[in-house]
Amino acid sequence: MKLFIIEDEMPIRKELTQFFKKYGFQCESSDDFQDIVQLALKSGADLILLDINLPYQDGFQVCREIRQSSHVPIVVLTSRNTDFDELMSLNIGADDFVSKPYNAQVLLARIQKLLSRNGRAQEGVVLTHKGLTLNLLKAEISHNGQNKKLTKNEMGILRLLMVNKGNIIPRDAIIDDLWQSEEFIDENTLNVNIVRLRKALAEIGLTDYLETKRGLGYLV
Repeated sequence: MKLFIIEDEMPIRKELTQFFKKYGFQCESSDDFQDIVQLALKSGADLILLDINLPYQDGFQVCREIRQSSHVPIVVLTSRNTDFDELMSLNIGADDFVSKPYNAQVLLARIQKLLSRNGRAQEGVVLTHKGLTLNLLKAEISHNGQNKKLTKNEMGILRLLMVNKGNIIPRDAIIDDLWQSEEFIDENTLNVNIVRLRKALAEIGLTDYLETKRGLGYLV
């Protein structure tokens, strides 16, 4: 499932890309805003995230041009939050309107709903491996009819391991993936979350699901 992100602020574009890749999406974008409509259409994206304040032409014009030749779902994601901006966006063909600052999980849920409505449900939000199912939207694991909710960090660790099933993921890589920050993260923080995740897995009957490779990392 692919998203095309039309956003001229690099930090926001990077933040969105990192977030959605965690949920199995492919993300594409460009700095060529003169040809952004053609690039978005050629990308074959399943959904377009569109800012309004853009170089060369605003998001309203971009939306109009895309709608002339495509019914791809468009979510306007912008710092402009007046009723006029929302009405204008919806009237010219956008499917949803989200104001910045946004809640990433809420944005994900709204995108998932749009894709489902269009018959393009994102398979990557449900991961399965060795009898375990992880639903990323619900932050829930299930096995043999038993369910268990996970915290954000527990889900993040398990997601990373399941996406890379069969491969050893070093502790440093898990820390970098979960706490993308230049701050020093005490390794004990990871230890606590690993212990909690093991407990959650054991509660649904998977006591040995998460393996430790001493000195190397973890795998499932």
